[in-house]
Amino acid sequence: MASLNVNLCGIELSNPVIPASGTFGYGYEFAELYDINELGTFSFKGTTKDPRFGNPTPRIAECTAGMINAVGLQNPGVEKVIAEELPKLKACFHKPVMANVSGFSVEDYAYTCEKLDKEEQVGWLEVNVSCPNVHGGGMSFGTSPEAAAEVTRAVKAVTTKPVIIKLSPNVTDIVSIAKACEDAGADGISLINTMLGMRINLRTRKPIIANTMGGFSGPAIFPVAVRMVYQVAHAVKIPVIGMGGVSSAEDVIEMMLAGATAVEVGAANLVNPYVCRDIVRDLPEVMAKYRIENLNEIIGGVK
Repeated sequence: MASLNVNLCGIELSNPVIPASGTFGYGYEFAELYDINELGTFSFKGTTKDPRFGNPTPRIAECTAGMINAVGLQNPGVEKVIAEELPKLKACFHKPVMANVSGFSVEDYAYTCEKLDKEEQVGWLEVNVSCPNVHGGGMSFGTSPEAAAEVTRAVKAVTTKPVIIKLSPNVTDIVSIAKACEDAGADGISLINTMLGMRINLRTRKPIIANTMGGFSGPAIFPVAVRMVYQVAHAVKIPVIGMGGVSSAEDVIEMMLAGATAVEVGAANLVNPYVCRDIVRDLPEVMAKYRIENLNEIIGGVK
């Protein structure tokens, strides 16, 4: 019988499939469609210290083999997430959940992570360093090894649970940033976040998205994601979560061969809300097709 179990930073998962932050809400919305306990876990909506309304509309533009979004981290803030969202989540999801955290200063990250670290159901903290550093001229924390390491150290100083740093692909050397996070104490790395994209309306001759540019995701970025996962996984000793254009069980296997311990599924959830459930159910058949008995045996299988 095929073994789908993997161990992510010391926590056992029944399978490596994880819906990505921003595409799965706080879980209970999808629980109305199927039993989300079939999933390994999921990363809930990016949470910030203070409530955020997000960017002006329109926020989404369709693309060939993908989409662009500039939602702008809309969320009710960490206090309301703890008081209102997590109790509803606990009623329908009975596994450790991944808390995705965003911030606009090092202090923001530390505050939000310290709060969520105390919540029983939170198993991991996935720290998104793709946010603009308000004290650093607006450049993303994830664009420099020093800034990413600073966030990592600050979060590790106030938490006890595994800290996974989520990296942006919009850099020239993602390996150096991943290694800086590892050296600063990160327990894992997740990548890639969305790439930067833009669409123009030919009739109005203006950007389709009110924010001009946004995060490009979907099947078109899968080869870039596989390449970056491969590079980072072979450069660090901590677990890597792969994501970016994943939409099938075959994609999960490919990501794991590149070096991913677990795999997140993002944009595909917005096309088919059952896609993660279907991937979990398809994995045993795909494993049999490629003569894989245990997923752990293929992690980083491509040298």
